[in-house]
Amino acid sequence: MEDNIFCQWSVFRSLLAILQWWGFNVTVIIMNKWIFQKLDFKFPLTVSCIHFICSSVGAYLVIKVLKMKPLIVVDPEDRWRRIFPMSFIFCINIVLGNVSLRYIPVSFMQTIKSFTPATTVILQWLVWRKYFDWRIWASLIPIVGGILLTSITELSFDMAGFCAALFGCLATSTKTILAESLLHGFKFDSINTVYYMAPFATMILAVPALLLEGSGVLYWLHTTTSLESSLIIIFSSGVLAFCLNFSIFYVIHSTTAVTFNVAGNLKVAVAVTCSWLIFRNPISMMNAIGCGITLVGCTFYGYVRHMLSQQAPPGTPRTPRTPRRIELLPLVNDKNDKLDDKV
Repeated sequence: MEDNIFCQWSVFRSLLAILQWWGFNVTVIIMNKWIFQKLDFKFPLTVSCIHFICSSVGAYLVIKVLKMKPLIVVDPEDRWRRIFPMSFIFCINIVLGNVSLRYIPVSFMQTIKSFTPATTVILQWLVWRKYFDWRIWASLIPIVGGILLTSITELSFDMAGFCAALFGCLATSTKTILAESLLHGFKFDSINTVYYMAPFATMILAVPALLLEGSGVLYWLHTTTSLESSLIIIFSSGVLAFCLNFSIFYVIHSTTAVTFNVAGNLKVAVAVTCSWLIFRNPISMMNAIGCGITLVGCTFYGYVRHMLSQQAPPGTPRTPRTPRRIELLPLVNDKNDKLDDKV
C-alpha cells in the first residue's frame, strides 16, 4: 500500500515538475516575442541584459538570503579561467536566441533549436575527434531532414533570424561540450550555474547593449505609450526567465532521462501551438510536417542515446567513444542536453 502511494506521488511530482517547466518556458518565449512584436521594443541585447540582471539577483537571493541551495565555492582564479569563457558562450547563446525571436516566428525558431543534437554530434566529431555509434548518426537523419523541410516551406522566412537561430544551436552545443573540460570537477546545479555565470554575462553584454541600443532604448522610453505596463512586462520576462532555471533544476531531479527528452520535445510542440494561437503566424501543411519530423527525430535521438548508455558497462562510455584518448568525466548527462533554455 505504501509503495503504491509512493509510486503515485512520484508520478504526480514528475507531472507537476514537467507542467511548471513547460509553463515557465513557453511563457518566457511568448513574452519575449510579445516584447519585440507588440511592444515594438526591438532591442534583443537589452532584453538579454535585463534577463541576466534578474537572474543574478534571483540566484543571489536563493543562495545567499533564502539559503535554499548551498553555494558551491569556486576560487577567483577558476572563476576567470573556467567560468568566464563559459559565461561568454552562455551570453552569445541567449543573445542569438532573442535576436532570432525578433525576426522569425516562435514556431520556426523552436524548430531550428531542435537542431542542437545534430550540431553537438558534428562539432564533437569534427573538432574533438570523437567517434559515435552508427545508430547516433542514423537518428540525426530525421532531425536534419525535418529542419530542411521546415526551412524550405517557412512562409515567414528571414535570413537574419534563421542564421541567428542556427548559430545559437552551435553556441549551445559549444557550451555543452566545453562544460566537460572547463567545469571539470565542479558539480554545478542550475542555480549555482546562474549564480556564477549571469553576473559575468551581464558584464560582457552591458557595454555592447549601451553602445548599440542605448539611443534606441531612450527614444523608445520617450515615445512609447503606456510606459509603465510595458516596463512591467519587460522586467517580468526577466523574473520568469530566472524561474525557468529553477524549474529546470526541479524537473531534472524529478524525471528520468527518457522522460525529460520526450517532455522537452513535447514542450516545443506546446510552444509552437501557443505561439500560433497568439500571433497567428502563417504555417503551411508541409511546414507543420517538417516540424513534426524534427520533433520525432529528436525523441528518437534521445532514445538511442539512452539505449546505448544502458548497454555500455560501467566506466566504459560507448557514446561518444574516443579511441586512443583518455575520456574526460562528463559534467553534463543526457538530461542536460536540453538546458539551452536557461535565462
